[in-house]
Amino acid sequence: MPASPTDSPKQHTKKGSARPTRPYWAWTVATFFGAGAMKPGPGTWGSAGALVTWWFIAHHLPQPWLIPGALLYCALATAIGIPASTLTARACHRDDPSHVVIDEVAGQMLTLVAAPITWKAQLAGFILFRAFDILKPWPIRLLERLRPEGVGIVVDDLGAGLYGFLLLQLLLHFAVVR
Repeated sequence: MPASPTDSPKQHTKKGSARPTRPYWAWTVATFFGAGAMKPGPGTWGSAGALVTWWFIAHHLPQPWLIPGALLYCALATAIGIPASTLTARACHRDDPSHVVIDEVAGQMLTLVAAPITWKAQLAGFILFRAFDILKPWPIRLLERLRPEGVGIVVDDLGAGLYGFLLLQLLLHFAVVR
């Protein structure tokens, strides 16, 4: 019986072998510590995981480090997420598996760069990113087709994150959200 794509790496092995078809670190990163295995809407759980971890990190950073910290979080999720997404997608033979949510983490963090650490601003950023990630307005849908594997998986969510960032900054500028 084949393993489902969301099985843990220990369960996802080649027949006759105890060796996983993908490294444990890749599954852990790609699913953002298992958030991608949660139902319904694994992408929403991945975004929520990014929001919660950023909220915790931000409350332990001095004010001048908030923007660099959010950028670093986004950059790390992107840099580590691309190879992890590639390995995990190859292992389950799918272009953009739903359990891979590190791309949502990277995109969500891009939306939250320069957002105040208030529940209203963070919630607005969460909703905006999820909306852009689900709707994928032009040219975001094209981005996932530009590059194969992990790059395509992550880049379209960075596009949604950029749209979310721009709209959130407008909402903050005009004091629609504080």
